[in-house]
Amino acid sequence: MASKLEGGAYLSSFVDAVSKKLSSILEDDDFVLQGNHSARKLLEKLDDYLCDVEPVLDDAELKQFGNDRVKKWLVDLQDALYMADDFLDELSTKAATATPRDPGNSSPWSYSVDSTIEDNGVNVIEKIVGTLEFLVGRKDKLGLIKSAKLDTSWRIPSTSLVVSSDIFGRDQDKENIIKLLLDDTCDAQSPVTVIPIVGMGGIGKTTLAQLVYNDIKVVAKFETRAWVCVAENSDPVNVTRTIAGAIDFPPCNMDNFDSLQTDLKMKLTGKTFLVVLDDVWHDQRETWEDFLKPFRYGSNGSKILLTTRSEKVASVFATNNLHYRLSLLLEEDCWSVFLKHSSISTNSKQYTTLEPIGRKIVEKCKGLPLAVKTLGGLLRNKYYEGDWENILESEIWELSEDDSKIVPALRVSYHYLPSHLKRCFVYCSLYPEDYEFDKDELILLWMTEDLLQAKGNNRLENIGCAYFDELVARSFFQPSSTNKRLFVMHDLIHDLAIFIAGKFHFHLNEWENLHMIDSKTRHLLVTEYKGSFHLFQEAYNRAVHMRTFLDLSVFDCFQSIDIESNPWLLRQRLRVLSFYSFTIESLPDSIGELIHLRYLNLSRTPIVALSESICKLYNLQTLKLRNCTKLEMLPSCMHDLVNLRHLDIRGASCLKEMPKRMSKLKHLNFLSYYIVGAQEENGIRELGSLDNLHGSFCISKLENVKNSGEALEAKMGNKKHINTLKLKWVPDGDIDDVQTERDILDKLQPHPNLEKLSIEGYRGETFPDWLGLSCYSNMTKLRLDRCMNCYELPSLGQLPSLQHLEFSDLDGLEKIGLEFYNKNNASFQQETPFKSLETLKIVNMSSWREWHFPDEFDGFPKLRILSIKSCPVLKGGLPAHLPALEELTIVECEELACSLPRAPNLHQIHVKGNRSSTYATRGHKVVIEETQLAKSVMECLPHIQPPLIQHLEISNVWSAISISEDYLPASLQSLEIFYCSKLTFSEQLQHKSLTKISVVGCHSLKLLPLWDFPNLKNLKVSVCQRVEYVEVPHALPSLRDLCISGCPSLVSLPALGLAAPHLEELDIRNCPKIDCFVEECLPPSLEKVVVIGCQKLARWITSKGLQSEGLTYLWLGGCFDVNSFPREGCLPSSLESLELWNFPNMETLDSKGLHHLTSLKRLAIGDCRKLESVTEEHLLASIANIYIGEECPLRRKLEEMEHPPIQFVCYKRDSDYSDDDYPYD
Repeated sequence: MASKLEGGAYLSSFVDAVSKKLSSILEDDDFVLQGNHSARKLLEKLDDYLCDVEPVLDDAELKQFGNDRVKKWLVDLQDALYMADDFLDELSTKAATATPRDPGNSSPWSYSVDSTIEDNGVNVIEKIVGTLEFLVGRKDKLGLIKSAKLDTSWRIPSTSLVVSSDIFGRDQDKENIIKLLLDDTCDAQSPVTVIPIVGMGGIGKTTLAQLVYNDIKVVAKFETRAWVCVAENSDPVNVTRTIAGAIDFPPCNMDNFDSLQTDLKMKLTGKTFLVVLDDVWHDQRETWEDFLKPFRYGSNGSKILLTTRSEKVASVFATNNLHYRLSLLLEEDCWSVFLKHSSISTNSKQYTTLEPIGRKIVEKCKGLPLAVKTLGGLLRNKYYEGDWENILESEIWELSEDDSKIVPALRVSYHYLPSHLKRCFVYCSLYPEDYEFDKDELILLWMTEDLLQAKGNNRLENIGCAYFDELVARSFFQPSSTNKRLFVMHDLIHDLAIFIAGKFHFHLNEWENLHMIDSKTRHLLVTEYKGSFHLFQEAYNRAVHMRTFLDLSVFDCFQSIDIESNPWLLRQRLRVLSFYSFTIESLPDSIGELIHLRYLNLSRTPIVALSESICKLYNLQTLKLRNCTKLEMLPSCMHDLVNLRHLDIRGASCLKEMPKRMSKLKHLNFLSYYIVGAQEENGIRELGSLDNLHGSFCISKLENVKNSGEALEAKMGNKKHINTLKLKWVPDGDIDDVQTERDILDKLQPHPNLEKLSIEGYRGETFPDWLGLSCYSNMTKLRLDRCMNCYELPSLGQLPSLQHLEFSDLDGLEKIGLEFYNKNNASFQQETPFKSLETLKIVNMSSWREWHFPDEFDGFPKLRILSIKSCPVLKGGLPAHLPALEELTIVECEELACSLPRAPNLHQIHVKGNRSSTYATRGHKVVIEETQLAKSVMECLPHIQPPLIQHLEISNVWSAISISEDYLPASLQSLEIFYCSKLTFSEQLQHKSLTKISVVGCHSLKLLPLWDFPNLKNLKVSVCQRVEYVEVPHALPSLRDLCISGCPSLVSLPALGLAAPHLEELDIRNCPKIDCFVEECLPPSLEKVVVIGCQKLARWITSKGLQSEGLTYLWLGGCFDVNSFPREGCLPSSLESLELWNFPNMETLDSKGLHHLTSLKRLAIGDCRKLESVTEEHLLASIANIYIGEECPLRRKLEEMEHPPIQFVCYKRDSDYSDDDYPYD
């Protein structure tokens, strides 16, 4: 099977771009060439040669992969095109910027043109034309022809058959697709549902479709099934014929499309069918709409399953929500695929040696199944380590097509790209592997290389966005998994870009490959310097015709660079120059000689001032000065940069004002900040003509605007492309006329397209009416900050799309009244106030006292997050009913004492009196801290729908609080109470879902009644000085961990064998009144026991012993009456770890007791100052891990013992206990 090279050759768009520049010069030669006839003839020749090479580029691109001579021909041609492009760019630039020197001279800039044509005595045009003449002569010798066919003979048409045992890691994907196929309602509006499976080449789309097609549930569901491999053969007549033949044998031989469609309609009418269209490439909507007509006559529930590499193709057939985007395989699943195809057994003797290499090979494939299958297949029946190392070290793109299907599979995606997209894609070869790149930044770089083909009035940024989205749709770019704003390329796609780019694009990260940089290198990116300025200079100097220099190193490359002393850094042909994060303080005047320069990035440099010569950069499109924190002023002649499109000065905090006459920059598309100056020529009027501004925009120092007339001349209402606007005043100083301030803001009214608005430091008392007009239907976010004089909020309730609203530091505001919801108070019933609002945050409102609501208020129906912080005099109530509220935060609002809203979806509450130690609250959690609203919060909890509240934390509440079943949500899993001085529990407390209870520092508590807690796993009672009893009338069957400490009044514990039959860990500390385990009954499940500071209980254990046969860990501390331990039979033989601390009177370690501990692996003894003997010294040598503190005389004695020797270890703390637990105090 063969098909035409659909997209056009990589160099075709480059030839077109050069031809267009050439045509422009030839059409305007009176202005540019000024009668230089010899130059014109050479340029006409150049045009002829470009016309000669263009028709054979498709054929050359296909043949280069198997013919080194053709590849060299293309390299030489690309080099010549770069030379021609640079020459034509210089010629047109000098003509455009030349200034007449003498009115009597008819050719005022002829010298400039001549100097461009002649370079050190060499005619530049003649050299370029000579090169192209040679290449044109070579094309016939190389057998290059005008029509080219892409060889796809390697592609065997897919069938529906599959061996499911060969497939790994797709079980969930299979079930998801089957669920969609069996769902008769997933696209109820369409007679036939199309489900596209979308993903990059080799990811396993066809395999997944085969699995689904043959599933028993799918076979049973559909009366008729058909499988068609579309691939390049997308002719609707052929596809229709194939489907008709698959449904009803014998195969259909008709060629008439109408007859075929009629026949297919008859076969599908009234039937439930499944048709698989595998590997669809073409996105002609009208063609496919005609093709789908017969399928509309099938029964409800019929489906078409489609596989494609392109989101654009998928969108022709189905809405975006039906696209199934197939993910890369997990590494372990890839390993299973690799084992299957390499045929190595995990039981073979070579497996141990080969597995580490194999896993590295799999890692290299980055989750792409076809790549794993290919490399695994190459190693089938090969068990020599060297063979595996060779595959690991080889590049996949170096493999022959006979050995690898992944190479042609991914290359065909590239061949289908239009020529202009190929160049955009290959430019990305500069990026390092796995680099996460920004869409807008990449578009700016594409712009510098003229990779974006202008179309009418469509701005270049929009064209670049369309190009980028197309590459995403075709799976060349993928969204980053860590940052939704960034994108990445799969490693194999990235390798393809590098392979195509050749030596013209070079990423320098290893200094050993410096020799690969030469005069053909046009684009250089550096990611690692290794501290060698000399090597960096050598690399830089090798690329004599460099057009791009980018630096992506993550650290400052050199301590300081004096560019004046290193003029080689300013390469004449540069279009992109990035000194990002370089330690440079100034630029030399020679920067103005870089006439090709279009992109200059000085962000994060300590530069103080920019050379005025920058303003000579006629072609400059992008100037980035982000976070240049020492930059004090911009060049005064910035208005001469007539082609400037992007000026980013965010974070340049020392800039005092803008340069004069910025209004001349008519092409400016992005301006991050405009700092209003005090003079007319750099005042706010200069914004009047900048109507092409896009994206986010901030105007600061608005206090320099004198009156509303000046503000009106800024024409903010004309700037329809600005979606985010920030208006900033410096709020300091007295205001004489607050009405003037209001009028100024009134005349700054933005275009209704605005989406986000922030007003900061506004000095008026009220806001203009436009702020709440419903015509701002796109506004989703509004922020008012530090508007100190404001005493009334604008009417915002009727903004139809407002989702996020924030007020802060409005010191003059005392009341939020009814006008806030609707300016016309009488019309509340007509429109729900704040119908789209999702988050409302109010912070630092020192004077705000009242919040009023209309009767039967139904506003905020979608509010999810309500946060009120530092409003110390706020009284009254909150909204009564917030049906969508999920998160509520009230911090430092000491006067607020009211009922909380009815909010059935609430799952996160943080109510706190003191903001000083505020911390983030996780979801499904309620935190009540230092507040008088505790009772109100508790009362609202039972009304919240389960299972939204799972964790409740109450701390530092000094008012009386009682914990009863009525206040605990049914979904609650964790209850933590800290330092509540008036805490009580209801007499018969019970709860079905609680798994954890912690009570700490609640000194008023005397009784902890735990009646029925069937799922309680962890119980902690600590520093509750008056608690006397823990009452457990019913067993706690799930309790695994019990910790009681610092309870000096606690008399006894319940019978643990009965109360906690499955207890595993018991920790009791500083409870001096406990003298025994009731009924000597410990649960058989007990594994760990810690008893510290409980002298009576410790005495009882040393005398009575612990007979719990599952016990593996025992820590005893603070036993004053024992002189010998452990006695024989005192401890269970299951014990593996024994720690004894602070036995001040123990003199002897009893080996009879130790001898019984046959499982003992660890013994730790500390702070036993009288311990000096052990009855059988040699017995200790059998214990693997022994620690005895140096204060124990026994240690010195054992250290002197030669046979058997005892090795002591450093004390290692048990991972279950904190630093506070050691050593025993």
